[in-house]
Amino acid sequence: MSVLETKRLLLRQQTLADIQSLYIIFADPVTMGFWPSPFTLETTRNWVARNINSYSQLGFGRWAIILKETQDLIGDCGILLQEIDGVAEYDLGYIIHHPYWHQGYATEAVGACKQYGLEILQLPRLVANMPTNHFASIKVAQKIGMIRQKTFNNPKNRHIATYVYATSV
Repeated sequence: MSVLETKRLLLRQQTLADIQSLYIIFADPVTMGFWPSPFTLETTRNWVARNINSYSQLGFGRWAIILKETQDLIGDCGILLQEIDGVAEYDLGYIIHHPYWHQGYATEAVGACKQYGLEILQLPRLVANMPTNHFASIKVAQKIGMIRQKTFNNPKNRHIATYVYATSV
């Protein structure tokens, strides 16, 4: 089920049929270099199940990113309700498989999700969190108009210094 469409991308709900394709992406150590560790097959299954549950419970989650030109699944992007630095937040995040980096796909997908979250879902605010040395993600957040709010040591990611960027209507 397609949720969003941009010039080059389709964003749709993840399904159990996506587990193997997402596992190839999420198990890649380059792609997951800013995460605590690459995902296992079981972690990938849990990730997809969490998103499927989020769609039914909240009406949103992380969506599969499909490259229109080839129909390849290149990552995921979307909004999850989760705790960030002790606060329940609508977290806007993404993972793009490294062969597709530096082509504007993250900005395109995240920008569409930001607009969807604020305008369609009418969420009061969105945040994005990333390690302070994840310069590409910092640029993506800035390009879509998010402003850095704070820095904290992230217990979910090796207690490393993490920025929180935020936006609201």
